[in-house]
Amino acid sequence: MKNVMKRLFAGTLALMMLFAMTGCKANAQSLVVEKPAETEVEEAAAETLGGWTAAEDTALTDDQRSLFEKALEGLVGVGYEPVAYLGSQVVAGLNHCFLCKATVVYPGAEPTYKLVYIYEDLDGNASLTDVVDLNIAL
Repeated sequence: MKNVMKRLFAGTLALMMLFAMTGCKANAQSLVVEKPAETEVEEAAAETLGGWTAAEDTALTDDQRSLFEKALEGLVGVGYEPVAYLGSQVVAGLNHCFLCKATVVYPGAEPTYKLVYIYEDLDGNASLTDVVDLNIAL
């Protein structure tokens, strides 16, 4: 008799939950509101926050070249020549990634490719944050 009561109670509870979920679904669908286009643009921008965005054109602009030179000003021992602008990352400012030809400053040094990461703060200051060796000799 106890098993019958437990099964009856469990079945009733399951039906009640099913009806409750059906009602919630209908209410949720009635709450959908059309978003203005501005909100969609803001949401798309928020999704890329922290994510890297590939450059549409890898050719360096004058602004990118000047940013690169500002960040590497005073660096000695290795000469970096930017070859391509690869992309940016939105943070509290911008991170930039450049593909560079790097040559250590000593006679007979073989140039290699490196990824150079530069941080540009909100005031326009630039600093070198990382250099990644691609282990590709020219």
